[in-house]
Amino acid sequence: MSEKKNPVKAAADKVVEAVQDAVDSGNEIPGAPGPVPPPVDEPTDPTGPLPPKADQRGPDTYSPTGQETGVPRKKVAQGGEYLTTAQGARLYDTDHSLKAGARGPVLLQDHHLREKITHFDHERIPERVVHARGAAAHGVFRAYGTAAAVSKAAFLAKDVETPVFVRFSTVLGSRGSADTVRDTRGFATKFYTEEGVFDLVGNNIPVFFIQDAIKFPDVIHAGKPHPDREIPQAQSAHDTFWDFVTLHTEATHHTLWNMSDRGIPRSYRMMEGFGVHTFRLVDAEGASTLVKFHWKPRLGVHSLVWEEAQIAAGVDPDFHRRDLADAIEAGAFPQWELGIQTFPDTPEQNFAGIDLLDPTKIVPEEMAPVQPIGLLTLNANPSNYFAETEQVAFHLGHLVPGIDVTDDPLLQGRLFSYLDTQLTRLGGPNFGQLPINRTHAPVNDMLRDGMHQTAVHRGVAPYRPNSLDGGCPFVAGEDTGAFVEVPAEVAASVKERKAPASFDDHFSQPRLFWLSMTPTEREHIIAAYTFELGKCYEQAIKERALTVLANIDSELCAQVAAGLGLPAPAADARLTDPAPSAALSQLGQTWPLDGRTVGIVADANADLDGVKAVRQAVLDGGMVPLVIAPAGGTIGPEEDPVTVQRTFATARSVEFDALLVAGAPAAGADGYGARDAKAGAARPSTTDPRLLLLLNEAFRHGKAIGHWGDADAVLTQATIPGDAPGLVGADSATDVLDQVLQLLKAHRVWDRFPTTV
Repeated sequence: MSEKKNPVKAAADKVVEAVQDAVDSGNEIPGAPGPVPPPVDEPTDPTGPLPPKADQRGPDTYSPTGQETGVPRKKVAQGGEYLTTAQGARLYDTDHSLKAGARGPVLLQDHHLREKITHFDHERIPERVVHARGAAAHGVFRAYGTAAAVSKAAFLAKDVETPVFVRFSTVLGSRGSADTVRDTRGFATKFYTEEGVFDLVGNNIPVFFIQDAIKFPDVIHAGKPHPDREIPQAQSAHDTFWDFVTLHTEATHHTLWNMSDRGIPRSYRMMEGFGVHTFRLVDAEGASTLVKFHWKPRLGVHSLVWEEAQIAAGVDPDFHRRDLADAIEAGAFPQWELGIQTFPDTPEQNFAGIDLLDPTKIVPEEMAPVQPIGLLTLNANPSNYFAETEQVAFHLGHLVPGIDVTDDPLLQGRLFSYLDTQLTRLGGPNFGQLPINRTHAPVNDMLRDGMHQTAVHRGVAPYRPNSLDGGCPFVAGEDTGAFVEVPAEVAASVKERKAPASFDDHFSQPRLFWLSMTPTEREHIIAAYTFELGKCYEQAIKERALTVLANIDSELCAQVAAGLGLPAPAADARLTDPAPSAALSQLGQTWPLDGRTVGIVADANADLDGVKAVRQAVLDGGMVPLVIAPAGGTIGPEEDPVTVQRTFATARSVEFDALLVAGAPAAGADGYGARDAKAGAARPSTTDPRLLLLLNEAFRHGKAIGHWGDADAVLTQATIPGDAPGLVGADSATDVLDQVLQLLKAHRVWDRFPTTV
């Protein structure tokens, strides 16, 4: 009897083969929603779930108690080709409720309806009060071994590779807010070390608004939307925020960083990270060193200009999370070096007159260089946003031997707050058993029961001392890897609610930051203050803010006052004269171009050989080329077409780091007001107005623009001067690209921005 071919298995094999082909060939342009292209018609042959895309992976498979299971990741995902209930019973219909007749009432006995709706009703957990909107990725941290002299932490030993999960976020906005708002960004890293989980929970700004955690509810309440109207969302440009930070002037330093370009990063990949606080590292002999942690992006620190940020918030509010995911999918893996500034652990805990326990102060890198200790590489996207990015739980108290905390009063409060918030947000004390939070070190904690307990405990004696479980678990000694707090001396004193006198200086470091900025960066700071304060309603708040600015710099105050139509007050504090710190400026260097996006404008009449050549060169350089044409589909001959990724209707300058214009493209058929208001009321007869808008935006935003062929006429219509900085023309498309890429290494054509300060 011949063996019949199983049609289900044949269909499944075909899907697997297609997935493998997609993985092997690689998607040149990231952003495909699934691992294989979908068919036009609904699939009807039962097959199992498709594997994730090549750029995705889930949490490593460890048990709730930190035991490596060896189970393939696909085994912990949903499986089977048929729809089932949560208990595994197959379902024949999920489109119709069980009713008393086709037109009758729904029956209470419909267990599938109740299970489906009940679970849906509870799909959302409470979002984070702060850092609600985030994006995350898996990766690996490889230690250089250079920290071994100051820390016994096993994951910092030479060439040790540690799995990590990193979450980036905005502070103020809700989960539904936009990525590109002016705000502080979170930079939180979970290290799954062999000694337990270590969480380094930092920001993209090295200082904070407050010096003591007891003020955290105040600053967040002030920054959040007004409680009566719940507006504005994800913004600091309103009265309550500026009321607080102008009265509570310890916030001045952080506010100035936020008003700088640091408040609107170009990408998470191009963003510094800071531990903010001073920590302790402990070596093998028990000696301690005070440190500050720094993440330095390999691609450099770059930002959006304000108009770009506003455009992106409207046309692509997911700009940053898309950029991160697309870069990883394209193989342009983001990298950061972890570095430390080290200071002697003296009883005074200060360095060069700077109080190291004050989280509103930095130590300039010229005074204490950042020493690289390891490399972080993000190489995989989450396979499920909720299970990983949303449920990941960070806590500053997740420490490992060799790393300890200090008495920074903001840090001390966070040690309480992070644990407390996870209990509420994730429903109980067992949040560490969620797969994304599971430690990779064995757990025997004697903690029992509680909501969402998924570990099946054994033994009868979850207490110490015991004899019924053979005395297990036993306490460890320092020689067997125990975490032992640094025996730091606590000064005998009285109980009081006070801050040390060294915390009283609120203006010298903001002045250091201002003096370290280039003229272009100063212009952006002035514009940010003018916009934010201009959105405030109360005149008194604006006047108070100008007094704060006068205590930073008289020119800064005068320029913002002019924009607000108010007189500039005199300083009421003595202005210091610190030496500028070049490390605080984002300008003046060149950087790698990995993952940059280059737009190529063309149509069927363009030099398509040149378009293909530059497109391939951009791909070969580890960047992303996006062809922009009047309409979608392809351009060129059927036997060798060029695929279009963007049209005049969908393209805006903010998506591109540079533009190449191949000739003078025809206008799009949809280029009139009823279809696209950006094109104006009438159908264009020559150049599409949306292309002119794209070029004008790119020019205003300081982006390099290359052109060849008949593109001169298009640039003339866009009123872009032919001799403007950063405008590159040549006969050869590849020559144009070479010059554009040289300009792109500096991020923008900064000479295009006139300055007065």
